[in-house]
Amino acid sequence: MARPFLQGRVALVTGASSGIGRATALLLARAGAYLALVARREDLLREVAGEMERMGQEALVLPADVTRPEEMARAAEQTIARWGRIDVLVACAGAYIRAPVLQMTIADVEQSMAVNFYGVLHAVQAVLPHMVAQKSGHIVIVSSADGKKGIPPDGPYVAAKFAVTGLGDILRQELRPYGIAVTTIFPGRVDTPMIAHLRVPWISAKIPPETVARAVLRALRRRSPEIILPFQVRLFVYLSALFPSLGDWFTRQFHLEGWEQPGRS
Repeated sequence: MARPFLQGRVALVTGASSGIGRATALLLARAGAYLALVARREDLLREVAGEMERMGQEALVLPADVTRPEEMARAAEQTIARWGRIDVLVACAGAYIRAPVLQMTIADVEQSMAVNFYGVLHAVQAVLPHMVAQKSGHIVIVSSADGKKGIPPDGPYVAAKFAVTGLGDILRQELRPYGIAVTTIFPGRVDTPMIAHLRVPWISAKIPPETVARAVLRALRRRSPEIILPFQVRLFVYLSALFPSLGDWFTRQFHLEGWEQPGRS
């Protein structure tokens, strides 16, 4: 029987209580990794940890808020204290904050940046000293296709995701000499509680979080710099990069912003 791909490796996953983070943590556990699970909701983290323990895998529950650098630093230190290393960081925590430009407030943007940008930055800075010291590691940032092509009225969310895109690009180049790989993943709409209230057009159908989790595992195997998924979203991003006006037309024509459903959140 083949040895699991991540046997004995240690992965820290933020946003691990639900959605992409939960699906990713479970898949990494099946691949043999020890998991440090980070999110605000301890009760949900314990449910995820319980599933892993039933697989025979070790999990460490670390309630923490990614917007607080001291809490992320403590989570990294607790992981090191338990297993002596951190091999993989998967930054999944996020918040979907949208507002039309004419109604958008500074508070909207600050809230989005706090989770979607600084939440990633704090996690990266927490693990980096350990990865540099061991001269190895892999950082996976789960961003959004909104970090490649903005879809109105997602201004606050898009601003943070574009910032994350730039951060990932720089990290990948600067950390390579230290033996640390960096991958940024750009999924389209994902069927998670974060956008449960949003009905989307068929061309932008929500994909399961497990699809993104499989992309994370593929990135770890191949050390991919970027992954955009699914295929139609990748095609749309490339088209928009070459022909911005055509990308804008497609956005309007297919109502890619979707329709919010009152009473759902």
